[in-house]
Amino acid sequence: MRWRAGCDLSIFLGKTIGRARCAVASLAGNLPIYFFEGNAVSDALIEVRLADYSNPDDACAVVDLLDAYARDPFGGDCPLENAVRTNLVAALARQAGAFSLLALVDGVPVGLANCFTGFSTFRCMPLINIHDLMVLPAFRGRRLAQRLMALVEQIAVQHGCCKVTLEVLQGNPHAQQVYTKMGYAGYQLDATHGQAMLWQKKLTPA
Repeated sequence: MRWRAGCDLSIFLGKTIGRARCAVASLAGNLPIYFFEGNAVSDALIEVRLADYSNPDDACAVVDLLDAYARDPFGGDCPLENAVRTNLVAALARQAGAFSLLALVDGVPVGLANCFTGFSTFRCMPLINIHDLMVLPAFRGRRLAQRLMALVEQIAVQHGCCKVTLEVLQGNPHAQQVYTKMGYAGYQLDATHGQAMLWQKKLTPA
């Protein structure tokens, strides 16, 4: 069975995913794409790749997965507004340096990373920020987040970026553990001055 835009992702959440074996293929522009083949316990095939904003299935997957993330307690526990669902993908496509990655199991999108290119003035080099990173609850614990992050890092290296950044809630120790194992740590310049904090001020667009 292959997922298509408009289908209910929840019908696939009962699938069992076996341990994975990785094989690497190439994507146009030499960006990697990973395939993780299931063992004898499961015929599941896990694929991690760039989302094509012009592809209706991929566009629908980006919106649906971000909405699932928004509804999660760690994503704010509130669905996306209708205007966001309608305009998100077109806005991402217009945003220079934006890209999204999808993790799929048997062709079904179950994980998402939305990323943006930034710039480090101290290094005078580009960087990539993972703005959103999520995996549907039924598919967590299978290293899908790590596979998404690994592909982000390979893309960053290929584009001459000096680092990858992300944000994590203080009350999400599981995510912190995953990021730590992947080599991430809180940002600081001098340990005596502590780690940087992410602050915000919400504005009303003109």
